[in-house]
Amino acid sequence: MAAELHVELVAADRQVWSGEATLVVARTTSGDIGVMPGHQPLLGVLESGPVTIRTSAGETVVAAVHGGFISFADNKLSLLAEIVELADEIDVQRAERALERAKSDADAGAERRADVRLRAVATR
Repeated sequence: MAAELHVELVAADRQVWSGEATLVVARTTSGDIGVMPGHQPLLGVLESGPVTIRTSAGETVVAAVHGGFISFADNKLSLLAEIVELADEIDVQRAERALERAKSDADAGAERRADVRLRAVATR
């Protein structure tokens, strides 16, 4: 059996995903980080971007994460975000419309959120 770490992916309004994984990749203010079992303890600020979780069962879970924190200690990884959307839950056409609307309104925050959704879908 491969080494595992326990992962909790939590949004402000719900627990999005929980389980065992062999690798998690996320974007922080310091750059992209990969966390594997036995990683050094860490605490960081999440940037908006896709989070990729390689489960112990060999599956890949991808989510669009918008802001928050990442914490790792004692083989437990917590990703606490303001907004989390699993790639499988994202309506691509709605995200594309939101991106176009944000561009025409010059709303950089909305444009970034829509772009992250589309990148998460493309990653899965």
